[in-house]
Amino acid sequence: MTVPIVQVDAFTSAAFAGNPAAVCLLPAPRDAGWMQSVASEMARAATAFLHRRGDDGFELRWFTPAVELELCGHATLASAHVLWESGILAAAEPARFHTRSGLLTAMRQEEWIELDFPADPDEPATAPPDLLAALDATPLYVGKSRRYYVVELDGEAEVRRLRPDFERLRTVAALGIIATARAAAAGDDFVSRFFAPALGLDEDAVTGSAHCCLGPFWSRRLGKPELLARQLSARGGMLRVRSDGDRVRLGGKAVTILRGQLLA
Repeated sequence: MTVPIVQVDAFTSAAFAGNPAAVCLLPAPRDAGWMQSVASEMARAATAFLHRRGDDGFELRWFTPAVELELCGHATLASAHVLWESGILAAAEPARFHTRSGLLTAMRQEEWIELDFPADPDEPATAPPDLLAALDATPLYVGKSRRYYVVELDGEAEVRRLRPDFERLRTVAALGIIATARAAAAGDDFVSRFFAPALGLDEDAVTGSAHCCLGPFWSRRLGKPELLARQLSARGGMLRVRSDGDRVRLGGKAVTILRGQLLA
């Protein structure tokens, strides 16, 4: 039996930019070992696996090449994009995903897709010595959310120049580390980079879940709920971010790169 699989570049309007995700459309649930093997074979930052859940949307799980994720923004965006593009969902129909992080939804807004995700606000924290040594940076602020450390730096140039020591960063007790600063370019509000060697990803291209922390963080600092964010990885990506109480709305675009069939 073959299984459809689609590769999508998420949080971008251009091919070969943003964050690539593989989306696997399952006719029925598969075991975690098989899904982990597929994700390792695909060697993308995340592979999404989804199947129908009766009349109440889809079950959705995400795997990196190394581990299963609790939350993943770009592969959720890619999954919603595939459901609408393939005609499985009508254009005006919301996508409903049942996940390890609860119910997540997505809506189409012309060329944009808006995700409804749980907020992950930070609190001030003392940085572990290995964190700052690995980044070789002097922060303006360090905080910690439930998942991630957030390190605010003095300007976009400081974020761009980071060349982390990933072996040392791997010893930091967090799923990931966000480096962020106010944006230098007109129209952008803030920039970031995201490092997650503990998840098998030294640097992620565009990270939706990190913006569940960055949305509340920058909304407080800039005094506005709606923000335009740019992630400064080599591939780069753009997000609309709207802080809404205990939720964060993440907007992005997506481009299909290839379609195929899994034969194993």
